[in-house]
Amino acid sequence: MNSPSQSPKRGAAVLRRTKKDFIAVGTITAVSALAIGVVYANAPVRHSDLTPAAAEFASTANLADLPATLKPAWESTSKSTPSMTKPLVADGLVITGNDTTVTALNPDNGQTVWKYERDKQLCSLSVGFSSVVATYRTSAGCGDVTQIATKTGTYRATRSATAPDDVVPISSNDRVGTVSPERAELWRSDLVRTVEYGDKDARQEPDQQPHEDCTINSALTRKELFAVAETCPDQPNNTMLRLQAATPEDSRKPKIKADVAVPGTGAQLVAIGQTTASVYVPGAVPRLIAYDDKGKEVARNDVKPSSEIDRAMTETNKAFYPQTADLPHHMSWFDGERLYLLNPANLAAEAIFEGALGTGVAVGQRVVFPVVGGLAVGNWETGQIERTVPVDRGGYTGPVSVAVAGSALVEKRGDSIVALRG
Repeated sequence: MNSPSQSPKRGAAVLRRTKKDFIAVGTITAVSALAIGVVYANAPVRHSDLTPAAAEFASTANLADLPATLKPAWESTSKSTPSMTKPLVADGLVITGNDTTVTALNPDNGQTVWKYERDKQLCSLSVGFSSVVATYRTSAGCGDVTQIATKTGTYRATRSATAPDDVVPISSNDRVGTVSPERAELWRSDLVRTVEYGDKDARQEPDQQPHEDCTINSALTRKELFAVAETCPDQPNNTMLRLQAATPEDSRKPKIKADVAVPGTGAQLVAIGQTTASVYVPGAVPRLIAYDDKGKEVARNDVKPSSEIDRAMTETNKAFYPQTADLPHHMSWFDGERLYLLNPANLAAEAIFEGALGTGVAVGQRVVFPVVGGLAVGNWETGQIERTVPVDRGGYTGPVSVAVAGSALVEKRGDSIVALRG
């Protein structure tokens, strides 16, 4: 037997659906659907074509010794991002970027392992966390980011945000990101931002960014240290070095560990350790000066002028991208004419190889780096070149950098990638 219905108590409000209620619900639903549609329409995966690897790539053992002779095994192109001065290698694959496309190549034969294509222009390309991170330009700047697993060529993460139109990559084993004169930001392995520094387009809260009126010259990161060199209106005769945490409590509010007024203008970051950062300071006698994360000077070397930094000083529309490479016992920096090997603890220069054409790579217990006519084998303990293996570059005379991918040596010559074998 059904229970009798209860009449509402006197004074209780009776809720009834009206025509206005249905209109309001319909409007909210339509707006929500439109918002979802806009997000979907602008999502990176919506305007892309990813061809994954047929099977997970298994890299071969790295080169243990430099052969006595070398000849080209295959050649490809990688020309989209001017900052890509050295070969990108991740998990044994050679990564190239061309216009709108990122490709992973097998170092044994140069064949495509996987490919990612967009309908937008590639801005920057970096590797980290066993993945490739590609940044694309949209109407909102270079803020459309896609992360692809290196060995499988499958999606790992995406992010999309307003960003400057011209950026250079910044990366370490722990973070990736982008740098521009206006802003620098870092992302962790899932592309969630850990810190942003500089001028923000959308200021949600005041007084979060300490130096929004400054112009960023360069930035580097390693572990929990994030270093920025910048020019500020209130320091016209100095370059300001900001040593800060890579993971502050609030990503929108940088945590500055030390502010250093580096004497002179045009100083650029060229190396970073876990607790130290080194800047090249131009002048009548240029210097490499390293500071710890408390702002204390820990190393200083008088050096020769850097043609790379002299050139960068004329390009005010983008941040300087130092040509660096890690070696087993040193950090290295190419200044345009010579290769510096720096102590990883205090970043003091321990060896300088003249005549280099770009960054090098460790092969066995030696550093191998490009020189005119071949690849030099340098002893990083003595700073001496022990031998040079001839390489025919077919008349090419520009910058060259080298990396190891599996059992191949890979040279980046301008827009070309050339794999060499014995």
